[in-house]
Amino acid sequence: MSWVFARLVSAVIAMIAGGLIGLFVAGGGYVVVGALLGGACVVGMTVARDTLRGYRLIDWLCGSQENFAPRDAGLWGELGYRIERSIRLRDQSATIERNRLTQFLSAMEASPNGVMLLDAGDQIEWCNSLAADHFGLDPQRDRRQPVTNLVRAPAFVAYLQASDFDKAVQIPDPPGRRSLSVQVRIYGDDQKLVLSQDITERERSEAMRRDFVANVSHEIRTPLTVLAGFIETMTNLQLTEVERKRVLVLMTQQADRMGSLVGDLLTLAQLEGSPHPAADRWVALQPLLAQVEAGVRQLSAGRHTLTFPAQVSVQIAGAQSELVSAITNLVSNAVRYTLEGGRIEVGWEVMADGSGVVAVTDTGPGIAREHLPRLTERFYRVDGSRSRDTGGTGLGLAIVKHVVQRHGGELDIRSEPGKGSCFRLVLPAARVRETERLPAGASPAASAGQAEIALT
Repeated sequence: MSWVFARLVSAVIAMIAGGLIGLFVAGGGYVVVGALLGGACVVGMTVARDTLRGYRLIDWLCGSQENFAPRDAGLWGELGYRIERSIRLRDQSATIERNRLTQFLSAMEASPNGVMLLDAGDQIEWCNSLAADHFGLDPQRDRRQPVTNLVRAPAFVAYLQASDFDKAVQIPDPPGRRSLSVQVRIYGDDQKLVLSQDITERERSEAMRRDFVANVSHEIRTPLTVLAGFIETMTNLQLTEVERKRVLVLMTQQADRMGSLVGDLLTLAQLEGSPHPAADRWVALQPLLAQVEAGVRQLSAGRHTLTFPAQVSVQIAGAQSELVSAITNLVSNAVRYTLEGGRIEVGWEVMADGSGVVAVTDTGPGIAREHLPRLTERFYRVDGSRSRDTGGTGLGLAIVKHVVQRHGGELDIRSEPGKGSCFRLVLPAARVRETERLPAGASPAASAGQAEIALT
């Protein structure tokens, strides 16, 4: 506060000096008047100078305050400096808060959930892009709009009005394509944080799991019921030898069917729980196809025309047992669903990009387009009765899909009713390599031996 004392002293000195000047100038009988006029003049000059300094400070305050405040001495200099310092500290604090807000909003933008902020009147203050997508909003245009005017799902409106936010509410998104889980949390002065999550895939997985359990229970219960009935028949009734043999044949069929189902379920569990096949263990394709051919010809029993590649000089990187299982499932399905006298062809082709394709083509009844996307679902059947008649478990194509995906490839299905079907295993170029062709007259057994050497 030194400037206060200095200001008082300077004011007293100025008045005394003005009075003395007035005395000197007036002289004679006008001494008092002269002293007063002199003091008034000096005080007026001092006030004018202070007014000018105050005006410069006010002019600076009315501007942007980007430049320094006027550097005057005394009261106005001290006042300008302190005001400038306060403004700089305020701007610095505001910048820090803006940066923090920007970082917070960036974190909310990166959130895997939709985030929407509502004020006490349920008006939208801010939302990230995911929440805008969930609720069909425009993050800029819809600010300060009541959320219930924009999100009209009755369940959401009732949930927001009830103010009971202990549990989430499930609603469809505006186009009705997805299912959303919405949770509200209160913060601040009755403000609301709305969190949304797309649970469509989770609900689909849950539905598939429930269907899978129900299907497994049904598929196992059916042969068990048949076996129990036959056992009761053999226990309570006197059967002739012919009847007894017939019952035993039927019981064996049901037991085999249940064994196949359990085996396929174990195969799926093993495929899902084991690591992907190594990309440096090479299997010769020719003996692999020969193994598949031997088993399928026995299944067909001469009822179909089966065609396999004569010689394939290719090796596949992967698990031999899995590849055999996948191709066998495809060819077995073709045998089961193709009428007697039909044609089934197994082919191999190397594409321009180096990928390899194992194609199984049949002249069966074909499959309608609407069924194709669901064929690889477990227990999905185009005709619910046909699979049981042909001995399938409904898991074959699911196994094929798992095997080819574990090898980095994909299953391509092409079919048209009345024109047969083509199932293609597309393997990536990294898992396909050419080998030297076998000499004329060489047996597949030799090739099998080469494959075994390649694996060791």
